[in-house]
Amino acid sequence: MLQRSGKGKVYLVGAGPGDPKLITIRGKECIAACDVVVYDRLASPRLLKYLKPGAEKIYVGKLPDRHTMKQEEINQLLVDLALQGKIVTRLKGGDPTVFGRVGEEAELLYQNDVEYEIVPGITSAIAVPAYAGIPVTHRDLASSFSIITGHESPDKLDHSIHWDKVTLATGTLVFLMGVAKIGYIAEQLIKHGKPADTPVALIRWGTRVEQRTVTGTLETIEAIVEAAGFKPPAVIVVGDVVRQRERLMWYERKPLFGTRVLVTRARAQSSDLVEQIEELGGEPCEFPVIETREPTEAAAVAELTAALQAAEQYEWLMFTSVNGVDYFFSWLSKLRIDIRRFHRARIAAVGPKTAEALEKRGMLVDVLPVKFQAEDLLDSLNEHLIEGQRVLLPRGDLAREVMPRELKARGLVPVEIDVYETVLAEEQDEETLELLQKGKVDVVTFASSSTVTNLLEVLRRMGVEQPAQLLQGVDIACIGPVTAQTAAEAGLKVTIQPEEATIDGLIDAIAMNRKLKGAY
Repeated sequence: MLQRSGKGKVYLVGAGPGDPKLITIRGKECIAACDVVVYDRLASPRLLKYLKPGAEKIYVGKLPDRHTMKQEEINQLLVDLALQGKIVTRLKGGDPTVFGRVGEEAELLYQNDVEYEIVPGITSAIAVPAYAGIPVTHRDLASSFSIITGHESPDKLDHSIHWDKVTLATGTLVFLMGVAKIGYIAEQLIKHGKPADTPVALIRWGTRVEQRTVTGTLETIEAIVEAAGFKPPAVIVVGDVVRQRERLMWYERKPLFGTRVLVTRARAQSSDLVEQIEELGGEPCEFPVIETREPTEAAAVAELTAALQAAEQYEWLMFTSVNGVDYFFSWLSKLRIDIRRFHRARIAAVGPKTAEALEKRGMLVDVLPVKFQAEDLLDSLNEHLIEGQRVLLPRGDLAREVMPRELKARGLVPVEIDVYETVLAEEQDEETLELLQKGKVDVVTFASSSTVTNLLEVLRRMGVEQPAQLLQGVDIACIGPVTAQTAAEAGLKVTIQPEEATIDGLIDAIAMNRKLKGAY
């Protein structure tokens, strides 16, 4: 827990090079505990999900041609916020002490007697080349490296850089923020002794989904950069270590490299999908459009209470989702009902994740279908069902009616209880909407019909008149045929659907789609 003084405090935090998982544990703690975060464009927006509810967000990002806020104004803003008694996290890309102007910010805080802490981060000077397969040192190629700013105009570069000393001082030279000056930098290095055929690499938006790399030599790199239309921000690496890229390139070989995937599941259920996207090199963009909660209406609570109190009467417990399992046990705990009272009931489940959730609670599934829909469970149950058996179905309020209808048709007595409700999420993420509008989302995933209808509704509430049209050109990935049908009826073109209606199957289908499209 971060300590609070009466005057407030400022944490000057290095956010790392872009991949949100590269922030330090201390940095994450500072984000989670602050009242207000002040961040720039080199800090991943995905880090903002760690903010506590109600925390204020202030963007002070800088572009090469314009600044949202001048550095002096940022310095004063930090002081003003702290003097209001707030805990402030100043989130800066990379490491705040490497061309991060943290000294200026800290100095003004010191002058105003404001408590502050500098939290180091992973500098892009090392991390970005590593993600491009370029180690900045190598036993046979370079035993040292230099980090140099390339952001200034040529006359300022000549004033701040002693080219005659820097050029041959270390085995590897790393220039930050020097894309626009690459021709002049190459010219000076050649002029002061670097061979014209020295390898050079420029890595743009390193460690992120947009990462792109071009390579050449000091003699050719300016023309290559111009031909590629290469823009900032980028890290420039000069030296023989660049040749290691051909063998050591690893990030760009991942199946989902360069792919941004919109995840619409409730945040509590999205972790598995998010982790797999990240593991395969993609960028998950979490935009939960549904939330689940316990029913609150007295009649619904009374109905499910009565059904659960009749535990001894059931021959079957049938679960169709992990949510159903989680909320079922939550209600048992709340109502103080011992699970052993269901001793007569056999257990059936739709999907391996549902079965896994039951097994974690010590309940082994008797029947699990090969395919993972309600219809398939009923087919698998045929030989086990006996007319007159009572079946408890703990489900959500939007569950399909196929299960109770078919059970009734076969002479059984289904008892449906809504152990949870699915509601439209209140969260409205303007940054995600901007990504969609700029065509920077490659895949949208739907794990249920409710995520389809709710995404379209959330977009409407955010001012998008024709949300289905906004998603044209984006690959639509649906976990199963029912969800795909809902998407198609809503005007979306489904391009990805796994053979197996599971999260693992969905991820495999997305990866295959990207491979066939030559996306990596």
